[in-house]
Amino acid sequence: MRKDVRILLVGEPKVGKTSLIMSLVSEEFPDEVPLRAEEITIPADVTPERVPTHIVDYSEAEQSDEQLYQEISKANVICIVYSVNNKKSIEKVTSHWIPLINDRTDKDSRVPLILVGNKSDLVEHSSMETILPIMNQYQDIETCVECSAKNLKNISELFYYAQKAVLHPTGPLYCPEEKELKPSCIKSLTRIFKVSDLDNDGILNDNELNFFQRTCFNTPLAPQALEDVKNVVRRNMTDGVKDNGLSLKGFLFLHTLFIQRGRHETTWTVLRRFGYDDDLELTQEYLFPMIKMPPDCTTELNHNAYLFLQSVFDKHDKDRDCALSPEEVKDLFKVFPYMPWGPDVNHTVCTNEKGWITYQGYLSQWTLTTYLDVQRSLEYLGYLGYSIICEQESQAAAITVTRNKRIDLQKKQTQRSVFRCNVLGARGSGKSGFLQAFLGKNLQGQRRIREDHKSFYAISTTYVYGQEKYLLLHEVMPDFDFLSEADLACDVVCLVYDINNPRSFEYCAKVYKQYFIDSKTPCVVIAAKSDLHEVRQHYSLSPHEFCRKHKLHPPQPFTCSTTEAPNKDIYTRLTTMAMYPSSQPTCSLYSLTQRSVTRLCQLTHRLLARCSFPCLWLPLFLFLLHVFTLC
Repeated sequence: MRKDVRILLVGEPKVGKTSLIMSLVSEEFPDEVPLRAEEITIPADVTPERVPTHIVDYSEAEQSDEQLYQEISKANVICIVYSVNNKKSIEKVTSHWIPLINDRTDKDSRVPLILVGNKSDLVEHSSMETILPIMNQYQDIETCVECSAKNLKNISELFYYAQKAVLHPTGPLYCPEEKELKPSCIKSLTRIFKVSDLDNDGILNDNELNFFQRTCFNTPLAPQALEDVKNVVRRNMTDGVKDNGLSLKGFLFLHTLFIQRGRHETTWTVLRRFGYDDDLELTQEYLFPMIKMPPDCTTELNHNAYLFLQSVFDKHDKDRDCALSPEEVKDLFKVFPYMPWGPDVNHTVCTNEKGWITYQGYLSQWTLTTYLDVQRSLEYLGYLGYSIICEQESQAAAITVTRNKRIDLQKKQTQRSVFRCNVLGARGSGKSGFLQAFLGKNLQGQRRIREDHKSFYAISTTYVYGQEKYLLLHEVMPDFDFLSEADLACDVVCLVYDINNPRSFEYCAKVYKQYFIDSKTPCVVIAAKSDLHEVRQHYSLSPHEFCRKHKLHPPQPFTCSTTEAPNKDIYTRLTTMAMYPSSQPTCSLYSLTQRSVTRLCQLTHRLLARCSFPCLWLPLFLFLLHVFTLC
């Protein structure tokens, strides 16, 4: 809504423009009327719409044409004043003033016009019979008001209608020639209907209507008022009410009725509550609320946001199969101006055997969007009406900004739920297969993925010590000469090489030594395609020797060439390493010296000396060996 209103009064000399302004201000007819009134400002607290209002007078005797043109360009609404007892002033409305104003305003953003018939105290008849054809001819005319500056008749109403024409314009909503809502208005109200239809059954039941009423007007409807509304629709539309609820057609009819009866402020109240501006576009403030993002922090959805998204999923999963079919996805996103998810989403999150996005996959995609592009996530939540349905100030209430990663490292604990793993490796090393295996797809399933539907991300849940966490895998394109900050910024790194390609490991070794050897980011080497024959790598050190030298875990064998879904243990391990980077081993089993083993045996012997069960020697030794390896 506009923050102020500028009203310009124009018309022929002696029609009473200045008298109207002075009668409004002083609440009495002036004894002496100047040629032109000075611009006045009415404070917001004394106007019906609670916005400051500037009223500007025009005098042909005191102002030039250029000054008039400047005032026309600055005005939000223009009142064309005529005298009801002067036919020439009425004729000038169409022969001079309307063409002049139209020539000086942009065709796509013309200001609303109000016809003002002054001096009604001097005649016994109305001028409306003459004015109505003019109103029908020009769409920019909002209304006509007959008034009298002398006896103060309809003076305050005149300026109220002028305010209303700016703050609640009819033009964007309604086509008077067709006597129906404009397409852009229908589109906006349809989105509002779908957002308010909480169970997605195509009707607004009493509970939904009351929630809608309370949301927009801060008060519920009394049961009898609710029935009265539905009865009005029933009398005028055969299918406006279904199963005792308001259908979309009935909802649109009600707003048409409001506008036809001059209550278009009711429709505007609804539109603005749901985020629309005067051009029926969702405002930037609504879609992109401010959110502070300090460096080294990430963004996640909070518990209430997941509950909201769960309710959205449930209302569109009509067959209750815990997955969204393409038709259900399309229905879910009907409240969006575009389809936000492309075909790559089916290879980014978990799907069922039909390739439909599962409930887990649906939440994973939202988690991914929030992590990578929180502004986009805020926009999407805005289209779904999060702040309205959850009665929050904005979508920002759905977001948790995590604390700085350095604090997590210092405290050796984290409150985060989403962890990023960047996957690096030479071309053809098996990175894409590693990502798709996380989603449960074996090699056979991956072969059906079209190249233009490929995704460089994969996200799903893992469980670490009974806690559900999200692991986000990002396949980094192989370019050793340049890795960006985004390629390096992550919680854990996977270096993937193909055991069947003798030149594959060299890339991993060089990347590690160049970027990660002094980093606190945990690194894991993945020996991909482990079902194939392992060949000697053309590098000075074998992968095992390299890992032993740099105190890394030995290469982890991995294959997705299986008949069943690939094993997911490695992904749980990656999540654990991301959660507890300071607890990662600084040595491996391969780096245990003979002296270390001797000390371990001595420790085991001393413990067993206090125990009367010699059969525990081997299990205790193996247990201590495992602990020693991890310390």
